[in-house]
Amino acid sequence: MQAKIVIVGSLNMDLVIRAPRLPRPGETLSGETFVTVPGGKGANQAVAAARLGGRVAMVGCVGDDAYGEQLRDALLAEDIDCRAVTSVSGVSTGIASIVVDDSSQNAIIIVAGGNAQLTPSRVELFDELLMAAEVVICQLEVPMETVHYTLYRARELGKTVILNPAPAAALPEAWYGLIDYLIPNESEAQGLTGMTVDSPASAQKAATALLAAGARNVIITLGEQGSLLASARGFEHMPALRVKAVDTTAAGDTFVGGFAAALAQGKSESDAIRFAQTAAALSVTRAGAQPSIPTIHDVQGFKHT
Repeated sequence: MQAKIVIVGSLNMDLVIRAPRLPRPGETLSGETFVTVPGGKGANQAVAAARLGGRVAMVGCVGDDAYGEQLRDALLAEDIDCRAVTSVSGVSTGIASIVVDDSSQNAIIIVAGGNAQLTPSRVELFDELLMAAEVVICQLEVPMETVHYTLYRARELGKTVILNPAPAAALPEAWYGLIDYLIPNESEAQGLTGMTVDSPASAQKAATALLAAGARNVIITLGEQGSLLASARGFEHMPALRVKAVDTTAAGDTFVGGFAAALAQGKSESDAIRFAQTAAALSVTRAGAQPSIPTIHDVQGFKHT
């Protein structure tokens, strides 16, 4: 069965150390715990879309090492099509080394590893996946020329194109016209527009600028303040669900994956956003990245409580 949602993006192994505080330069500290957790924005969004009802394929690169095998196995366990997850010899799998202190401050070092090897030509090898898809999703943790190629090709094929512009970076002007749904958070929207984004009203101004740049629809996620949908038809603000947050890691990725899954199932934009908001709200009540991502049954159950 062909995937309806294809995600072209990053796969990382998160190496998470808990320590009483962050070390100073030259200092050796005793840590408290260490865990390895599958991550990377692309893989997180793939897991979210799959758990939330989508048929998903992942396009990405890992190193020819144990972490690469573990990341592929984690996706296969979610019934994600991994034929386009390529192992590249001579490079490490992408990693994020994360130190978290007792006050939840963190310091993160990311090594792109295999993610930097995802070239346009590697994506082109799996063009049949893009051709069979309904929705194509990109982020910005792989080379920019690869993101541009994927957006252009997906637009050429008439697919629904989603870009989550994270980590925050300036976008070339030519990209905006290729995007059906641009989904930044507050800080990413601020980076794209130069405007302060800290409320639904300020998000509306930023979204107006992003629509003027050429994006067909803009969804700015505002954390506890909900989400703003902006299009040529106007604006719709959807308040957030009230939950007790434990860990916001991967909440944005859960939103993007959930929104795509709901769209692919034929839901309206507004209903897809509400579904994605419920999924993201559930994710922040749990620790970790991929371990926190809920299933479609979790979301459906939550709506009826």
